[in-house]
Amino acid sequence: MSEEEALRRFGRMISRVVSGARLSREEAAEAYRQVILNEQPELQQGAFLAAHQARGPTTEEFSGAWDALDAYDTAKIHPQIEGPVGDIVGTGSDSLKTVNASTPAALIAAGCGLPVAKKGARLVTGVSGASDIFERLGVDLEAPLERAEACLEAHGIGYLPGEAFLRAGWARLIQRMRFTSAFNFIGPLAMPCARTSHVVIGAYSPRLCDQLVAILREIGMPAALAPFGRAEGEDPQLGMDEISPCGPTRLVLLKSGWIDTFEVTPADFGLRTRSLGEVASSKRAGDNAQRILATLEGRYDTPEADFFAMNAAALLWLADQAPNLARATDQAKEALATGRALDKLDALRRVQGVEGAVA
Repeated sequence: MSEEEALRRFGRMISRVVSGARLSREEAAEAYRQVILNEQPELQQGAFLAAHQARGPTTEEFSGAWDALDAYDTAKIHPQIEGPVGDIVGTGSDSLKTVNASTPAALIAAGCGLPVAKKGARLVTGVSGASDIFERLGVDLEAPLERAEACLEAHGIGYLPGEAFLRAGWARLIQRMRFTSAFNFIGPLAMPCARTSHVVIGAYSPRLCDQLVAILREIGMPAALAPFGRAEGEDPQLGMDEISPCGPTRLVLLKSGWIDTFEVTPADFGLRTRSLGEVASSKRAGDNAQRILATLEGRYDTPEADFFAMNAAALLWLADQAPNLARATDQAKEALATGRALDKLDALRRVQGVEGAVA
């Protein structure tokens, strides 16, 4: 196909999207492949992404976009381990800013015996993303992914920074665009570990939770849980992309191809409700890292410890490591009290890390 014909064909596809036509999963995958690989002029890329976002991508189209990201822009590890492998991540952009919970939750769940291939990135909104925290805890974000694979195989924990596994396409687009596109949604769904089977992925709105789980079902994820947490006394439209210790949490569950939606409270985890101020984010990433480290080192009877434990419990329960959320929380608290969660951080520091104290 000539360059001119490729331009015209892509242009016709843009016109279809503008007119409201839906793309098949295969058509969406091909369109996003061309964007990811920079095969179209930036003017055409921007026109397509804006038109698609304005019309609103369907679940099938999101899945096609994910197919392209997975095939052409996601570096992968293939650890030789058996059984379920978990991941826990927040998508960001939530309105209730809390200390990062998915990072310590991953360490706690791993301390309970569930292998966890934790992915993350630097902050998009708020104070600290997973990469900001892990960097301050001594993990080398520039370490080759093979070290994450080795750590996961040997110690049941590995950290996969988006900076390492998402290649040039996604990074180029996210850094240059100043509007929301499908890439903002599919980035957190990237699967750098080929063995990941159970995912907790929080989102900033109930609608996005529904979409994320629908996409995960479409792409074949065996089990997933999408929380939208609220805080008592706050506007119910405001929330956090994690299980909330401050009020009810709406959960969207995917298991065996079925999707269910229900609500839980801290009492379901065997915990009392905490105030938002007790788990609110500090102003500096280093301070958040210190709070996480203090919890791992023994301060396990605190609001932060409850917050981290209940999010770990959600992943443990999803992966059938406990019969209910309360029992899973007990396991998580025991992993903190016995130092097994801290052992996982020490393993990360040895295999993926650089020597140094929390900054």
